[in-house]
Amino acid sequence: MGVLEMLEPKSVFAYFEAISGIPRGSGHTERIQEYLKAFAEARALPVYTDEAGNTIIKKPGTKGRERISPVILQGHVDMVCAKRADVRHNFETDALDLGVDGDWIHANGTTLGGDDGIAVAMMLAILDSDTIPHPPLECVFTSDEETGLLGAEALDTSKLSGRTMINLDSEEEGIFTCGCAGGCRVDSHLPIRRITQRGLPVMVTFTGLRGGHSGGEIDKMRANADKLAGRYLYELSRAGEFSLAGVSGGDKDNAIPPEARIQLVIDEDDFRDLVVFTEDFEKTIRKEYAKTDPGIRIRTEKGSVHRVSVLDTESQDRVIAFLQLVPFGVRKMSPDIGDLVETSLNLGIVRTGEAEFAATSSVRSSVPSEKAELVSEIRCLTEYLNGSIQVRGDYPAWEFHDTSALRDLMEETYEELFDKEALVSVIHAGLECGLFYEKMPGLDAVSIGPDMKDIHTSEERLSVSSTARTYAFLLEILKKWK
Repeated sequence: MGVLEMLEPKSVFAYFEAISGIPRGSGHTERIQEYLKAFAEARALPVYTDEAGNTIIKKPGTKGRERISPVILQGHVDMVCAKRADVRHNFETDALDLGVDGDWIHANGTTLGGDDGIAVAMMLAILDSDTIPHPPLECVFTSDEETGLLGAEALDTSKLSGRTMINLDSEEEGIFTCGCAGGCRVDSHLPIRRITQRGLPVMVTFTGLRGGHSGGEIDKMRANADKLAGRYLYELSRAGEFSLAGVSGGDKDNAIPPEARIQLVIDEDDFRDLVVFTEDFEKTIRKEYAKTDPGIRIRTEKGSVHRVSVLDTESQDRVIAFLQLVPFGVRKMSPDIGDLVETSLNLGIVRTGEAEFAATSSVRSSVPSEKAELVSEIRCLTEYLNGSIQVRGDYPAWEFHDTSALRDLMEETYEELFDKEALVSVIHAGLECGLFYEKMPGLDAVSIGPDMKDIHTSEERLSVSSTARTYAFLLEILKKWK
């Protein structure tokens, strides 16, 4: 018996549980693509796949609706892979360990993949049904959205004839997203040199931060573990002597990092002073982030004295300066739309190798020139520190339009079904709609989705009741579309 077997709508949750058993982290979506292809072929539905991992499955309109203009349904197959430090889970081989707590579905200790697995499940349920009335459908399953919208960027949209698209990648029921920010990834590379030094190795760990989506939750003012590590190192450098063996933190550039680790080498006699410094630093940070990150913990663990590879003085200063100075957080709010972040940056990943320190930042803005300015700011800092940058995954903003036949139908239908008005919104997070809009002139698109909480974190949850309402709403739109 499946964990979700008793939930309604049964077909949606059956497919959600099925794909939760298929590892599908970004960059590893081959198995879910094979599943989708086999699904289509078993039902004699036209299917197209490409080398980027995208899949398109088409289905004719139901009786009497064969000649209506097609509707595109779209969502991405990949998920962010994050877990608690104490959880043993291999995202490349293991199925998700699903659980239900009241109205909420979760995965035990890992991300759930509701983003965007619930979109995949809804589309499969519709494609599998012979009783749901609908126009011709073009269901688009894109790959690697979470690492820069790579699937949507590579997709050959000439395979699509529809010019009306319902994206299913939103996370709040009753909110119709009709515009989003553009963005890119910036990789910074700093050369480092190492020397060997005898001393006491100490691991400093930052845990218990809330983390979160670097677009949708950047305005929550939560702590960034990578930036805290930089601040810790800078303040420690002013307080005493140490050598840096390495610093690492974060797994995804589009997630605010909830954990970081620093490897120090100190004189054995200085360990007690380091412990006192760390305790004082933790008290300061816990006070500053008492509302947003009440669970912050900073711990020190010592090893045994031996010879250790550490950064030389110049390299150490360079890494600390970068971590202390690289921007993070909200840069500018929109002057036109209340409470909308216009421009932001998230330092998501830092790693220290043998000859290089690397960091990846996610830059977002609704204004192209502001996005370019933030990239220039990172470039200026990195090059000043004798490093270089690489910009990748650049995607356009999705511009809001005053007129939309799809949005009008959705607003009218939502009020009829639920006796309340939906909210039309523009968001700071990136959506694939921007790339579709750029490639397909005249596209009319709206993004919807059920309630999800804490996506991209091990606390990710999906609402059962909200999924049921969102699915019923989607079916009503397909029934009404002319």
